[in-house]
Amino acid sequence: MAHEEDDGQAVPDTPGMRSDGDGVTRRRPLRERHVEETVEVAVPVRTAYNQWTQFKTFPRFSAVVRDVEQLRPTVTAWTIGYGPLRHRFSVEIVEQDPDAYLAWRGLEQHPTHEGEVEFRPTESGGTAITVRMLLQPHGAAKLLTRSSRVTELTARLVRGELVNFKQFIEGLGQEGGAWRGTIRNGRVQHDSPEPPRSRVAQWPVG
Repeated sequence: MAHEEDDGQAVPDTPGMRSDGDGVTRRRPLRERHVEETVEVAVPVRTAYNQWTQFKTFPRFSAVVRDVEQLRPTVTAWTIGYGPLRHRFSVEIVEQDPDAYLAWRGLEQHPTHEGEVEFRPTESGGTAITVRMLLQPHGAAKLLTRSSRVTELTARLVRGELVNFKQFIEGLGQEGGAWRGTIRNGRVQHDSPEPPRSRVAQWPVG
């Protein structure tokens, strides 16, 4: 299905999509969100963004990410957990603009979340990183998101992971790699190289 935007152009009936004047459909910030957290890091935008694209390094600083495997150029499988508990799920990058923006969606039969991360320069020469997530639980779990406590716990987890990333990249001082490609509607653009499987996994985002 498609709906009509104000400019009369039809775009896919996907939440958060817009059609710009150049005819390219791009994602806009989530119109609805349960979690939004921001952290400032003391490295330039390019450095912060480049390191973020190195998803396979997330287990090195994350408290919950145990493994990241690239399945396709825009799809990765994430394993998260505490102690012996593990949960594996796949996500697709649907939008990616170097040094600016990355958006993802879950690929489960019943997706549990979608999200985005933005990178903005600060006056001090650092980077403000903002993560937004929309929780989409199903069944009994859907009732839990109505609880402010559950939302607060999720926000605390996201905040903690952002702080961990801040400490990680500031400790490194420079990125350990990068993928500088562009993704539109879940597809790597033809003028962008596909990320090599051995180095860069395409997140998550989320």
